[in-house]
Amino acid sequence: MREIKQGKKYRHFKGDIVTVICIAKDSETLKEQVVYEHNSEIWVRDKEMFLSKVDKEKYPNIEQVYRFEEI
Repeated sequence: MREIKQGKKYRHFKGDIVTVICIAKDSETLKEQVVYEHNSEIWVRDKEMFLSKVDKEKYPNIEQVYRFEEI
């Protein structure tokens, strides 16, 4: 299984670079969330989605395999 590393930079499949701050848990669902910085703003996304593969049916021309890949 792929591992998300705090403080590391990741490339979104559309080209943006983000920095992972930490992994957090949603207080209601206890689902893990990735907290990251992008363009001086703080964002959060389900860990499951952060680690998911690019939907090749929706984005057939994208060469990157995963939604976010460590750089």
